[in-house]
Amino acid sequence: MTRPDVPIPESPQPPFPVEEHNVTVIAGFGRGSAELGIPTANISTKEVKQVTQLDPGVYFGWVKLHKKQDATHSDIKERESGKQVEYSYGLGLEEGKDLEVVLPTVMSIGWNPFYGNKEKAIELHIVHQFPKDFYGATVCFNVLGYIRPELNYTTKEALIKDIQTDIEIGIQTLNTPQYQKYKRL
Repeated sequence: MTRPDVPIPESPQPPFPVEEHNVTVIAGFGRGSAELGIPTANISTKEVKQVTQLDPGVYFGWVKLHKKQDATHSDIKERESGKQVEYSYGLGLEEGKDLEVVLPTVMSIGWNPFYGNKEKAIELHIVHQFPKDFYGATVCFNVLGYIRPELNYTTKEALIKDIQTDIEIGIQTLNTPQYQKYKRL
């Protein structure tokens, strides 16, 4: 499969920017970190308005992570697979380093054809090394541009390679002055 060459404009073009605020991070399928080495912050399509209207594909923008207000302790919840995960709500993350700071994100919106998802998923790869998971925390994010359509892959290695290329394209673009202007949430 050939990766399509989608030109990135010098500045965000309509319908961008698209913004979403106070969206809860949920436990996804557990594939991003475990299988691909590319952790994602998953959000429910039911909690967002504008992002679900975008065509399936890979996008980029900025994100800010917030500790859930009034969170005092973690909870254990189950994924659909039955695996238990800790919902820490952002507790244990450092303000000004992990929380309340604007970071680059590259996100997948769609059905992930390689995995054959039955429901539309929104997965944000936040370009930052977090010391722990933060299920239950909230994010504000914007979508500033489109990188490519969803693709199906014959190997996991090809998928990982394209995701790494997506991250490089997203970071390069976000580092330009016209996209830096939107680094506020």
